[in-house]
Amino acid sequence: MSRTAGTAKRTETVATDAGEARITWLPAKEARLVLAVGHGAGGGVEARDLQALAGVLPDRGVTVALVEQPWRVAGKKLAPAPRTLDTGWRGLWPALTAPGLPVVAGGRSAGARVACRTATGLGARAVLALSFPLHLPSPSSRPGSSRGGPTGKPERSRADELLGAGVPTLVVQGGRDPFGRPEEFPAGDHRLVEVPYADHGFAVLKRAPLTQDRAMDLLTGAVAEWLEGLR
Repeated sequence: MSRTAGTAKRTETVATDAGEARITWLPAKEARLVLAVGHGAGGGVEARDLQALAGVLPDRGVTVALVEQPWRVAGKKLAPAPRTLDTGWRGLWPALTAPGLPVVAGGRSAGARVACRTATGLGARAVLALSFPLHLPSPSSRPGSSRGGPTGKPERSRADELLGAGVPTLVVQGGRDPFGRPEEFPAGDHRLVEVPYADHGFAVLKRAPLTQDRAMDLLTGAVAEWLEGLR
């Protein structure tokens, strides 16, 4: 399939060893990078953060590829094991690199873990980790709980995946994400940007001193600035 930067939004189905996956391309004019972002285990590419990036970055020279894993394309409700997710992502990589541009591997939650685990082997230019699930949330965590509540299960940390990405990495994390608040992240080569008052899906409470639109502006602005620095 021919892919010329600046053409209209299009969808491509790709066969992988984990099943058929799908890429929704949002090309940039005179693109310099491709940002490929996968979804989490509880939703698809309609997630607010992925859609916000898709709406902003093509105008800034970055082609966005929204990646749907095979289990999601097949209509299944539960994500498979991490190894199967990695297989699907690796199977998509030739299609993602076909435009001949550097590819930044990214994703939200489980998709961020996949990007980190496979980045070095695939030759990704960098990794964008949105809402990286540093640990499982505490059973007593409640949606809408305020900052300072339970901090989850740090003894089951997934920090090794993040720290092992092996390429420049940006983490964008909600300030009240029960899967890992910004202050819980270990030091490392990655850069971390906090979206204050935001949860795992980057939703902010109505009573927060930050609007939902402003939260998305902070997220997209941080990602756009970081991508610009990858030149």
